[in-house]
Amino acid sequence: MVEERLDATFHALADPTRRGMLARLARGETSIGELAEPYRMSFAGASKHVKVLEGAGLVARRKVGRNQLCRLKPQRLAEADAWLRQWETFWTVRLDRLEALIEAEKRGEA
Repeated sequence: MVEERLDATFHALADPTRRGMLARLARGETSIGELAEPYRMSFAGASKHVKVLEGAGLVARRKVGRNQLCRLKPQRLAEADAWLRQWETFWTVRLDRLEALIEAEKRGEA
């Protein structure tokens, strides 16, 4: 289940337009029309991007009159961050070991 959520999250984040939309939503709730403006795309095009973000659990949408307002749901980003941090730890440990070996070799200890 978590892997499926991560797949959806990383798929959504793979597109630069969607990453830009998320960055805009980090500043607060906004309409789909406002999300579309910087990209000069139609409402329908922006709505498709929002649908991917919504499907990944990154965005919630609600209707107010004729407007569809979107807000960021950061919980899934926290899951992705936790998954990435495990790899950061993995590589930090290995790179620290490599650095120690290189230093030991320089001192003639290896």
